Amino acid sequence: MKALYLIVPLAPLLGAIVAGFFGRRIGRAGAHWVTILGVAISLIASCMVMSEVLDGVTFNGPVYTWLTSGGARLEVGFMIDRLSALMMIVVTFVSLMVHIYTIGYMAEDPGYQRFFSYISLFTFSMLMLVMSNNFLQLFFGWEAVGLVSYLLIGFWYTRPTAIYANLKAFLVNRVGDFGFVLGIALILANFGTLDYLEVFRHAPEMATQTMELFPGTPYLVITVICIGLFIGAMGKSAQFPLHVWLPDSMEGPTPISALIHAATMVTAGIFMVSRMSPLFELSQAALSFILVIGAITAFFMALIALVQYDIKRVVAYSTLSQLGYMTMALGASAYSAAMFHLMTHAFFKAVLFLGAGSVIMAMHHEQDMRKMGGLRKYLPVTYLVVLIGALANAGFPPFAGFFSKDTIIEALQASQTPGAGIAYVAAVLGVFVGALYSFRLVFFAFHGKERFDTHHGNEAAQGHDSHDGHEDHGHHDHGHGGTPHESPLVVTVPLVLLAIPSVCAGWLIGTVVYGNYFGDAIFIAESHEWIAEMTHEYPGVLGMMGHGLTSLPFWMAVAGLATAWFLYILRPELPAVIRARLGGLVRVLENKYGFDDFNQWFFARGAVKLGTGLWRFGDVTIIDGIMVNGTAKLVGWFAGVVRWLQSGFIYQYAFAMIIGVSVLLFVWVFDVTSLFSNWVR
Repeated sequence: MKALYLIVPLAPLLGAIVAGFFGRRIGRAGAHWVTILGVAISLIASCMVMSEVLDGVTFNGPVYTWLTSGGARLEVGFMIDRLSALMMIVVTFVSLMVHIYTIGYMAEDPGYQRFFSYISLFTFSMLMLVMSNNFLQLFFGWEAVGLVSYLLIGFWYTRPTAIYANLKAFLVNRVGDFGFVLGIALILANFGTLDYLEVFRHAPEMATQTMELFPGTPYLVITVICIGLFIGAMGKSAQFPLHVWLPDSMEGPTPISALIHAATMVTAGIFMVSRMSPLFELSQAALSFILVIGAITAFFMALIALVQYDIKRVVAYSTLSQLGYMTMALGASAYSAAMFHLMTHAFFKAVLFLGAGSVIMAMHHEQDMRKMGGLRKYLPVTYLVVLIGALANAGFPPFAGFFSKDTIIEALQASQTPGAGIAYVAAVLGVFVGALYSFRLVFFAFHGKERFDTHHGNEAAQGHDSHDGHEDHGHHDHGHGGTPHESPLVVTVPLVLLAIPSVCAGWLIGTVVYGNYFGDAIFIAESHEWIAEMTHEYPGVLGMMGHGLTSLPFWMAVAGLATAWFLYILRPELPAVIRARLGGLVRVLENKYGFDDFNQWFFARGAVKLGTGLWRFGDVTIIDGIMVNGTAKLVGWFAGVVRWLQSGFIYQYAFAMIIGVSVLLFVWVFDVTSLFSNWVR
């Protein structure tokens, strides 16, 4: 079976190498065929692995030993179980759809071969992460997806905004990775191994061991480890306050928005915490911390989506909010619900991102929704799939998002973990906001009157006001070149294929969440078995949909849909009035709560001021002023003194010799030393 496991990550890697190094020789068609074939092989192999896993065949072992140091072995190895198999299917399927979609979206881009190489390399990196059986390989995959995302976000490297965005993403993720590395280092120091199963086996023995981060204040080692690991997840999965990189990463091409920010990189943190459940279940403090962070992210990031006009940024803030739901589920020990929402979200969010890309193509790379409107009749397929994605995102039955989101909310309601009450309120309120921004996008872009010819689109025509604008789309023409038309099949077919699981993937809830699908892959403490308690009341798929019609979250979603319909269809002049009345709050949301401004002022400018101070004191004053120039001045002064003595005139040398001889004779004749000693006595 090792050969089959190796095929899964190595097939995309081979495609990336061929497209990257031989792209010019094989041409555009060769680049997309070799990478698509590699990812398709990986998907087929992943399906075969899933079949074996469902039959009870699992694997955990090394593939290659990299280094042995004392008793610690640093290896490349695979852990194949139901958790990793699920992630392999999701990653390879979404990646394959994105690869096919890219043929149409990037058709005119000069970096065509390079882009295919990058996304195939990204797929390899993500697969190495989810298949790892030790922290070394996990860290390798963790950093590799960060590096490739840096390359993809800044793919259009001639744009300053793209370079700023990828640098921002890279630096913010390094902040999270610092905590991640500390967590791994503490694991190696305390457990003496980086192998998952060995660490999990000995974790209960470490449950009461403490360490002093500050003198006189003991902390549980397991809590420090878990919080360190979760800080890494906060960076990758864009959780407050390390969320600031994800919206700006929309500067990259749309296909990578779907690949990185829907199904893969941003879900790496969710997967990692689920994999580490035997550790997190030993720390109540860490779980509470996760709950609060997830609640803040889910609700407050959803609010920002309400004031965005860039169609991709609306979906980006939606992603932040949905990641907050997954994080809350992790904090409530509902790991299976978090992973189930990860799966359903991967499908419907990929639909929304790629659907937004289809709209952008039809609008000649215009991203401002105020310059759209009435697109429903021009883009029927795109409209249908975006509507499905919006319904799933808002949590309406029978769409996939309903089952996973409702399960998370019920788990939060049942949870006794400190912070669960706050998280539950945030989750329920977030349902209303989520439905509102989802259908704001649908009604704004696809309904109402056409605004294609508006040079400076303003929401006044539809009741909306100005926007800072993020229409720039790299190497593409921005001028409107005629009536919008539906995207080609190479774009719409992946959308339809992704829309299908966006509808029906939630129907697997009885197996994945309530059927103990994950088995031993996820550990839950006896005091945290909320999902197990909910299993006894699970009424089946149809019963859950019927129950949902009477639940608070469903009616919050209905209220959000009704509000969007009222504001953007029935009374389109009202949003401008509301924005004027709530000017202060709107400005806060448009400024993203001031996080970017604070980071720019405190970290960016602070770093510049610190560097300037170190330069002036260390370089100019110490090194140049004292060590270099000071030494030169000292040598010059000494040379001046010596020059005065060594004048080159004989009469001065003779005079000096006479004075010297006179002094010596005086000392010898009068014994000056003895006279001085006697005088001292």
